[in-house]
Amino acid sequence: MNGSSEAQAWAGTDEVLAQADAWLEEGRKVALATVVATWGSSPRPVGSQLLVDDKNNMVGSVSGGCIEGAVVAEARAAMEDGRPRLLDFGVSDEMAWEVGLACGGSVKVYVERLES
Repeated sequence: MNGSSEAQAWAGTDEVLAQADAWLEEGRKVALATVVATWGSSPRPVGSQLLVDDKNNMVGSVSGGCIEGAVVAEARAAMEDGRPRLLDFGVSDEMAWEVGLACGGSVKVYVERLES
């Protein structure tokens, strides 16, 4: 997992948190994004997590790709300013296919900087 800029979407909560601990012990900046609410169609269930470090490594997934870029950008910002964020992504049925939230729906993602 270390040194890879590819998201490993298969990672469960235990793997994500273990990796967070390892990165923090190495002195890296780390942010964790967690799906806290969904409505309608959503690619990942509540509780799904994405871990991001300051070297562009990622573990886990909060969306299967459709909103991950925006979440990663907010995770990087949270690493810098220390402020948590609650992100709300939603689309109408007409726009759903363009961003990957098939059949409409919404996803709320909480992003926070982790510290050792």
